[in-house]
Amino acid sequence: MAALARVVARQRAEMDRLRDQAATAAVLERAKGALMALTGCTPDAAADELLRRAKAGERTLLEECWISLGSLVPPLPGTAPPPGTGENLPDTALSAVPEPAGPRSARAAAGMAGDRDAAGPDDGCTALGRLGKALVHVATPQDLARCLLEELAADVDADALMLFRTLPAGGLELIGHAGIDDTLAGQWAKVPPLHGIAPLEALQAREPRWLEDFTRDQERQLLIGDPPERWLSRAWLPVPAGGGAEVCIGILRTRGGPFSPAARQLLRAVARLCAGWLRSFGARQAPTAGATAAAAQPVFDSLPGSAMLLTPLRGPGGEVADYRIDAATEEAVDVVGRTGRQLLGRRVLECLPSMADEAVWHGCLRTLTTGEPFDGEPFAHQAVVEGSTELSTYAVHAARLGDALVITWVRHDSSDRQEQRLADVQRLGNLGWANWNLVTGEGSWSSQTFLVMGRDPALGPVRLADLPGLALPEDAPALARAVEELVRTGLPFDIPFRVRAGHEVRHVRMVAEVVTDTGNRPAEVHGFVQDLTAQRSAELALVESERAILTQDGVLHAERALAARLQHALLPLPTRPVRLAGLRVEVAYLPAQSGIHVGGDWFSAIELPDGEALFVVGDVAGHGIDAVATMAQLRFTAKGMVITGSSLTGALARLNTLLLHSRDSHGTATMVLARYDPDEHCLMWAQAGHPPPLLVRGGEVRYLERPVGMLLGAGSDPNFEEARCVLEPGDRVLLYTDGLVERPAEGLDHGLDRLAAAVAAHHAEEPGSLVPLLTSVLAGERRDDVCVVDIRVPDAPE
Repeated sequence: MAALARVVARQRAEMDRLRDQAATAAVLERAKGALMALTGCTPDAAADELLRRAKAGERTLLEECWISLGSLVPPLPGTAPPPGTGENLPDTALSAVPEPAGPRSARAAAGMAGDRDAAGPDDGCTALGRLGKALVHVATPQDLARCLLEELAADVDADALMLFRTLPAGGLELIGHAGIDDTLAGQWAKVPPLHGIAPLEALQAREPRWLEDFTRDQERQLLIGDPPERWLSRAWLPVPAGGGAEVCIGILRTRGGPFSPAARQLLRAVARLCAGWLRSFGARQAPTAGATAAAAQPVFDSLPGSAMLLTPLRGPGGEVADYRIDAATEEAVDVVGRTGRQLLGRRVLECLPSMADEAVWHGCLRTLTTGEPFDGEPFAHQAVVEGSTELSTYAVHAARLGDALVITWVRHDSSDRQEQRLADVQRLGNLGWANWNLVTGEGSWSSQTFLVMGRDPALGPVRLADLPGLALPEDAPALARAVEELVRTGLPFDIPFRVRAGHEVRHVRMVAEVVTDTGNRPAEVHGFVQDLTAQRSAELALVESERAILTQDGVLHAERALAARLQHALLPLPTRPVRLAGLRVEVAYLPAQSGIHVGGDWFSAIELPDGEALFVVGDVAGHGIDAVATMAQLRFTAKGMVITGSSLTGALARLNTLLLHSRDSHGTATMVLARYDPDEHCLMWAQAGHPPPLLVRGGEVRYLERPVGMLLGAGSDPNFEEARCVLEPGDRVLLYTDGLVERPAEGLDHGLDRLAAAVAAHHAEEPGSLVPLLTSVLAGERRDDVCVVDIRVPDAPE
C-alpha cells in the first residue's frame, strides 16, 4: 500500500506538472501569436524575440509573455503582413513593436534594489515569478482577485482586493473581489460616475491613486468599507490596455501609512502582468445576438426613417460574408417591398443587393473594425413608395453598436438637392441673388449677396431705389440711370460698379430684369450680383505688367543700340584682308541672333614696331554696356602692354590683376595672345581659359596643344605659359571665340570636332571665304557672338 501510494503521488505530481506545462505553453503561444499578428514574423522569430526581451529585462519567459500580452495591440483585420514575411526581415519587423518595459525591466522596476524589508519575506522578483506562474491557472476575474490577494498578502500587507471595470455608459462594475464579504461586494457592485471615487479617478488619469492618510483621504474621497476605517490605507492601480485602461485593481490594507517604494513598484509591475491576462482571457463577455436583437427591436419600432441592426455573419476564415437583419424600423424596405419586422432574420445581401457595392461594403467593414462612423456617397436605389417603384437617391450611414452595425438610409429629396446646388453655385461663383417687389418696395437678398456687397445682414437689403447709394460716388450716376431705365421701360441691365466693403473696394457686376404681372406691368425685379474683384485685380495687374514689359523692352533695346555703337566705335572691322608681317589676315564678327544684348567678343591684329605681328582674341563674360566697357579696357591694355615690351604671359598676369582690382571690371574673361616673328616664321602664343587655335597644314586639320593658363579674373595667383609653333608656307591658323564651337546640351569636344570637319571641307583660298565657312559651322540659331581671326601664311613671299 505504501508503494502504491508513492506511485499515485508521483503520478499526481506528474499530472500537476503536465497541467502547469500545458497552461504555460498556452500563455507562450498566445504571446507568440500576438507578436506574429502585429509584425508578420514567423513563430520561431516571435519566440526568439520573447526570449531576447526576457533576458534583457531580467525576467522569466512567463513574465515576459504576460507583459507582452498586455502591451501588444493586435493590428486591424486585413492589415497584418502575410505570414512568413517576418522571416526575411525579423529585425525590421520586430523593431516596430514597443518594448513592454522601459529602460529597466519590470523585475528591476519592481524594486528590488531598494526597501526589501517592506516587501515581505520574498523580494519583488520572487513575487512576480510566483504570480506569473499562478496566472496560468486563473479562469475568471473572481479567480484573479483571489490569486492576487493570495500572492500579494505577504509582499505588500494586502488584506483585501477589488477589481473594477468601467461601464460603457460610465461608472464602474465590480468584477472580482477577495477579502471582503458578499454584502459589501453587493453594495459596491455598480458604482455611478460620481466625483471622489478613487478607482474612477485612477482610470481617468491612467495613474495610480495612493490613499495613505485616512483622515485626509476621508475628507476628499468616498471610501469603500463598512465602516471605511476598516482599511486605513489603499492603492488603486489602473491596468494598462493599449492607449487607455478599463480595469482598476484596488489593494486595501488594515494598517495605515504609506506604501514603500518597493511595494509601489511591485504593484505597478503586477498591474502590467494582469493586463496580459485580462486581454487574452478576461475579455468582456458580449451579449448574445438574440438578446441584443430582442432588446433593440422595440427601440427600432419607435425610430423614424429607414434603419437596420445588422449582425455580421462570418465565413470559415473569419471574414464577414454577409449580415443578418436583427432589427429594423417600420420604414425600412427591401427590393421586393418587405418592411419592418418582415425583414428580421434575413440576409442583407438577399434583401438589399446594393450593399454589395465595394465602397459601401468596405466602409461598413471599416466601421465594424475601428468603430469610426461611415458616411457613404449618394447612390441610386429602386425603392417602393406607396405601392409603386421609383428610382431615388440615398446615402448610407453606418455606426457600430457592440459587435453589430446600425445602418441608416437617408433619402435625398429633390428640393433639398436643388437648394444645396443653388448654395454651391453662389459660393463657388462668388455671386448672390436679389429680388425686389415693386408693389411693396421690399427686397430680399441671399446670404451670399450680403457678403458680396459688404453689407451687414442685420441691416437687411436696401430698396431698389437706394441701390445706387451703395456704389462709389464715381459709379453711382451710371447705376442710378440703369435702375431708372429698368423700372420705367423694363430694359434689363448688366452693369459693373464698385462698392466699399470695410477697408477694401470691390468690383461688382449686377444683372437685373423685370418680371411683369398679368397686366404686363412691372411687378418684381430679379437679378444677381457677382464679385469680380479678383478678376479685375488680375486684369489691372496684367495691364501693369504689360506696361512694365514694354518699358523694360525699350530700355533694353536702347541699351543694345548704345552698346552696338560703342562696339563698332571701339572695334572697327576691316572690310577686306590685311597684310601683317608677311601674313594675310581676315577678320569676321557675327553677332548673336537671339537676345537683344551685345556681347563682349573682341579681337586685335596689329603690326608691332619691331616688324612682328600681334594677334589677340578675347571674350568677356556677360553682355551689354558693361561687357563692352570691359572689352575695350582689355583690348587697349593688352596691346599697350605688348607694345611696351611685356611678354605674353606677363601681359596675361597683369590683365588678370586688372580684372580682380578694377572697380568697373565685369568679372571674368578668356583670351588668347599670339605674336608672330617673320624672321623665324614662329608663332608664340599663350592663353587664359580660351579654346586652342586651329592649324591647317597640307590639308590636315589639328588643334594646337594648349599651354597652361586659367580664366582671367578667376584667381589672384594664376600661372601662364607660352607655346611655340613654326609656321610653314600655306599654313592657316584660326583664332576664335567659344561661340563658334559651344552649343547648349553639347560637349565642347563635339563642337571642336564639328569646326575641324568644316574647315577640312572648305579649301577656298581666295579672300572672302571666311564667312561661308562660318555659315556652314553655325547652322541654326546663334545664342552667342562669334569673333574669328583667320591667319594665312602665303605659299611664296609677297
